[in-house]
Amino acid sequence: MSVDRIPIRYVEPVFRPPSEARSLILPVTDGCSWNKCTYCEMYTAPQKKFRARSEDEVLTSIRDSGRLLGADVRRVFLADGDALVLPTHRLMRILEAIAEHMPSVERVASYCLPANLKRKSVAELTELREAGLKIVYVGAESGDDTVLAKVNKGETFASTVDGLNKLGAAGMTRSVMLLNGLGGQIYSDAHADASARLANATQPEFLATLVVSFPMGEERFRAGFPEWEPLDQMGLFREMERLLEGLELENTVFRSDHASNWLVLKGRLGRDKPRLLEQIRTAIHQPGRVALRPDWARGL
Repeated sequence: MSVDRIPIRYVEPVFRPPSEARSLILPVTDGCSWNKCTYCEMYTAPQKKFRARSEDEVLTSIRDSGRLLGADVRRVFLADGDALVLPTHRLMRILEAIAEHMPSVERVASYCLPANLKRKSVAELTELREAGLKIVYVGAESGDDTVLAKVNKGETFASTVDGLNKLGAAGMTRSVMLLNGLGGQIYSDAHADASARLANATQPEFLATLVVSFPMGEERFRAGFPEWEPLDQMGLFREMERLLEGLELENTVFRSDHASNWLVLKGRLGRDKPRLLEQIRTAIHQPGRVALRPDWARGL
């Protein structure tokens, strides 16, 4: 079914995680409640200024989608940048409406800012999970406090760990994203080491890496991080090697297969750590023996 026939008002551009490609995108907010990260261009367009959508609009979209799409909807993604900024009682009414009008839905997902979890208890998050919000995507980006401050993330190592552990205690599946190269040359080692510590402290169910990139230019990013110099391909590989060396995960699905990555890495940590390290070390020391994604195929 074409997007123009879905009874939902979309404000372009619309973003969702790659794994939500087959989900019904249901905006409950426009834009991102923080929207100050200097590396992020997702919600900088004027029409994406943050606001919560009215409850009437969201519930009407759910009812109309249920009538039109029926049993075709298995997954729903609550857009835009962070549905969990909404009060728990509003989220519960949204989840209850999804269950009523789209009973074939197996799971609901959302982006999540750890800072917004300060106002939610484990009991509230458990209630949301039991109502259908099964997985959240957390862009941790880095575990290093200096790097986080330089990019105006609005989070610290401690706030991210607290948020992820609160989600884990509520039984939610957590998909954590890190940005390869975010610390540039000067902070590469600190970025890799602290990011590994963050993952070890939280043991997320999913961990993914993307390469930092700036399709709209670096001016906004460099204004707050003037000493930043990008890592070349080999520098990114060495940073990835250092991250993998530091990871002590028990049962985490690891993916470094986003379109921004040159080298595709997939496995389960810790079981596949030796194999993944062998792959990245081969890319560093015997580059002709590994298949890399060509530059023309890379992007966001």
